[in-house]
Amino acid sequence: MSEEQFKNVIAHCKEYGFVFQSSEIYDGLSAVYDYGHNGTELKKNIREYWWKSMVQMHQNIVGIDAAIFMHPKTWKASGHIDGFNDPMIDNKDSKKRYRADVLLEEYQEKIRIKMDKEVEKAAIRFGAGFNENMFRQTNPNVLRNAEKSAYIDKVLKESMESGDLARIKVLIEELEIVCPVSGSRNWTEVRQFNLMYSTQMSALDGESELYLRPETAQGIFVNFLNVQKSGRMKIPFGIAQTGKAFRNEIVARQFIMRMKEFEQMEMQFFVRPGTEMEWFRYWKDARLKWHLSLGTDPKNYRYHDHVKLAHYANAAVDIEYDFPFGFKEVEGIHSRTDFDLKQHEEFSGKKLRYFDPEVNESYIPYVVETSIGLDRMFLVQMCAALHEETLEGGETRSVLKLHPAIAPVKAAILPLVKKDGLAEKAEKIFDDLKLDHPVYFEEKDAIGKRYRRQDAIGTPICITVDYDSMENEDVTIRYRDSMRQERIKIAALPDLMNKEVSMKDLLMG
Repeated sequence: MSEEQFKNVIAHCKEYGFVFQSSEIYDGLSAVYDYGHNGTELKKNIREYWWKSMVQMHQNIVGIDAAIFMHPKTWKASGHIDGFNDPMIDNKDSKKRYRADVLLEEYQEKIRIKMDKEVEKAAIRFGAGFNENMFRQTNPNVLRNAEKSAYIDKVLKESMESGDLARIKVLIEELEIVCPVSGSRNWTEVRQFNLMYSTQMSALDGESELYLRPETAQGIFVNFLNVQKSGRMKIPFGIAQTGKAFRNEIVARQFIMRMKEFEQMEMQFFVRPGTEMEWFRYWKDARLKWHLSLGTDPKNYRYHDHVKLAHYANAAVDIEYDFPFGFKEVEGIHSRTDFDLKQHEEFSGKKLRYFDPEVNESYIPYVVETSIGLDRMFLVQMCAALHEETLEGGETRSVLKLHPAIAPVKAAILPLVKKDGLAEKAEKIFDDLKLDHPVYFEEKDAIGKRYRRQDAIGTPICITVDYDSMENEDVTIRYRDSMRQERIKIAALPDLMNKEVSMKDLLMG
């Protein structure tokens, strides 16, 4: 997808009620967005698919809904107060602020694209006998660029781990990275910027400083024993949660990719120490399969091992998607060791241990985390599903080829005309189906225009009621992707809907 196509995705989201700029009538609020009527349904369906596949389909994973506000000591224990920072750098000419590590990652993405283009040209030149692996290992240009990218990884990792921010600026200057706005290399020093929003409790509560949570995981950790004991959970087991998180993103761009208010879907899986890498590999594989189950092209996904591990992790990998602006993280899988529970045990003075009857031992469990951004997953689906198609006769259509199980509207019921009882017949079908599925009734405009509108919001099935329906008790079914049409009996509609739009096949797959 090109940058131009991405602009089309953003425009499509507004035109068809998926995403709006927050407070738009007041010229908007930077990096804050509202979900419209269709966006709310799509977002809800993605969340529901995640929840069902993560909680409902596992005997040993349960869900909670922790509060957004937490005791301030939570964030001291987790390390967020002291260490939840991004390295920021300003361009003196444009007055724009950037994350220094992101500037370097974007530079590396350009290197990757260069290498891929070399491979593509070689594949055309050598034809069927082309060996891509051999070419990548021997071609001087590819090797030089791979070495350059590895050098950036090495310097960035060492600088971040040691806190040597001056070395990061030197690297940016060394690579001659320019400001995307001014085109100049007139940079300030790199400095750390804390991302948490703070607020105050009421005077009656002692005016303690509170924070809007920057992640949902800590609500799971502080409830570890509550859930384990009340649910009689045995290791290994997981606790899942979805909910809002807040980060003061100074560098917020690329639509809903990076927002100040966003939603996470996280699961913390508690395991016996020493087994964490086995479970890390398990969830790494399982989570990518979940993404691919929605029909997204596998070539647009990749794993990216972390160059710099977070202070709590002994292994970390991102599942990245190839957006128009390059590969970016959609989900992270992290082996968090026993850091979080150990920290909360120390700061709270309460034991957070599990007695394992199988080994007759009490210990602090290790944790393997899967954390996915719901808004980013939403954006993946919009980018992957939106197609502009040219039909016979030169007509074009915009069609959103979402998996039917997550489509905002499952079926549209369309009377061919308003008169002669067709609208009433269609409304009866609508009433019968609405108890089990989100369906839509529309009688305005020619049937062709109504089909196009439903294509644009991703409705997988259109049900047309015509004059034959009055006599034969059947309707025309029109399928979104193929535009194929068939007649079926009205009495058969519930079975057809269950077959075509149910999540059951996704969950069992």
